[in-house]
Amino acid sequence: MNYRMVTANTLKEGAVVFMTASGGWSQNVNDGKTVTAEEADTLLESAAASVADCSIVAPYLIEVEVAGGKVRPVRLREQIRAKGPTIQFRTSA
Repeated sequence: MNYRMVTANTLKEGAVVFMTASGGWSQNVNDGKTVTAEEADTLLESAAASVADCSIVAPYLIEVEVAGGKVRPVRLREQIRAKGPTIQFRTSA
């Protein structure tokens, strides 16, 4: 069975985040709250408070699978976002 989850980016750092069950945000996809397709719109609406307080931008729903206690986004784009940047920049001190 596939579920839905809300993802967004933090306004300050631009980090990919996932909405947690407590209404907070985590960079770990496994911390994200998963809901059925019927509950998805309500979950997305609850992200509006974080947009209003400028914590996150552009929240949207993604489809995920849950197997063995692990969450895995269905689409390749979201799998890449969940794993973090594909390239790391280093600054010299």
